[in-house]
Amino acid sequence: MNRESQKDRLNRCLEAIEDNPESASAYYNLGLTHTISGRVKSAEEAYLKAVERDPKMIQAWVNLGGVRLMRWEFEGCRDANLEAVKLDDQLVIGHYNLGQAYLYLNDPENLVKCNQRVLELERDHPAAHYHLAIGYLAVDNHGAAERHLARAIELGHAPTQDFVKALEKAQIKKARNANTTLVEITGAEGPGKKREE
Repeated sequence: MNRESQKDRLNRCLEAIEDNPESASAYYNLGLTHTISGRVKSAEEAYLKAVERDPKMIQAWVNLGGVRLMRWEFEGCRDANLEAVKLDDQLVIGHYNLGQAYLYLNDPENLVKCNQRVLELERDHPAAHYHLAIGYLAVDNHGAAERHLARAIELGHAPTQDFVKALEKAQIKKARNANTTLVEITGAEGPGKKREE
């Protein structure tokens, strides 16, 4: 069996739209074809036409959010994924992609909420643990950031060196600002201290 070329697939999708211009599925398939071939603006237009024809087509909302994320249209990504999770609150990819939008919109509180929801639905989602660690670091919850980073690594997610350095820097800063008094308990002599008996 021969694989369908991208050109043949595109022509087939265009013919399906010509035959049935009100078909949400036909526009959705056209969007997939454009997404696969890297034409994200054309894919966005096709997914928009799909959801105009069927506002309850969850996967079209998710894919619309995905191509908007690829185009760095973070508010549009957020809006599309909000529609998707409104239609199906059990949709892991919708909550995860929504979190990605919040990451780039510099909204760590919502980044945390989205990835917490992902983990409620799929406990061992490596990337959700990692992005939850990023969110927790941004809201100064270093202990939670460390725990989720460790779990992400355990599940096979490789953190960026920039994030690891940022977490280390935050930990050092927190330790310096803690005004913790260290008490020597060895009993040994130290600078300015006589040996305790």
